[in-house]
Amino acid sequence: MGQRISARDIDLGEEKVVQVNRTSAVVKGGRRFSFSAIVIIGDRKGVVGYGQGKAREVPVSIEKAVRDARKNLVKYPLRGDTIPHAVWGRFRSSRVLLRPAAPGTGIKAGASVRAVVEELGIRNILTKIYGSRNPVNIVKAVLNGLDQLLSKKEVFELRGLPVHPDREGPKLEPVGHEDDDSRKKGRKGGRGGRDGGKGGPSRGRGGKPRGEGKPEAKAETKPDVKEEKNPEAEAPKAEGKKPESTGEDKGGE
Repeated sequence: MGQRISARDIDLGEEKVVQVNRTSAVVKGGRRFSFSAIVIIGDRKGVVGYGQGKAREVPVSIEKAVRDARKNLVKYPLRGDTIPHAVWGRFRSSRVLLRPAAPGTGIKAGASVRAVVEELGIRNILTKIYGSRNPVNIVKAVLNGLDQLLSKKEVFELRGLPVHPDREGPKLEPVGHEDDDSRKKGRKGGRGGRDGGKGGPSRGRGGKPRGEGKPEAKAETKPDVKEEKNPEAEAPKAEGKKPESTGEDKGGE
């Protein structure tokens, strides 16, 4: 849960302007323009504040927003340079999902969400916006999600368990660490290969390289069998042939 903090107790950094919107009103003499600004301010150590200001000029509207943000500073529990657990933030038609990330991930967020988490001091986080993308709704949805964060002490108290200060939760392994064995080995192929992946070398998502696939099917060799000749089939049939007549027979007749 967030805790209200006075601006006198902390050293605030430079404010971030999320949006400056211009509005106009039609009056008797023409149009009258005014500006509204949204500002985020924090100390990058777990404290952040949100403010809005309206004026006829942009610098004045930003100054009013900064003064408003200094009155609304809240301290949130963090776990290193990320949040302790995943939360959903909601405001009207906007929803924001905030998830903790391992060291080296960075801030995966849009401009409005990034302004809040950077001023809060978060360096690794995963976010997703659903619904309306209005900057005012997004900022308020993020702050609503941060209000739901619980520290380790608060979780133990809610469960009725004694607090163990030395007990730590599961650690998130850094992304792209130099001592990663998988990077030292150097996988072969497009998406892995035989060393722990799906594909194989030089075949992208396929298996083994060309020429090293299935073994060629060998032609089946049949044992040599000598065919037995049938003398009756080779000999001409005597019944079907007539005896040749000679000249002597004709003369005798």
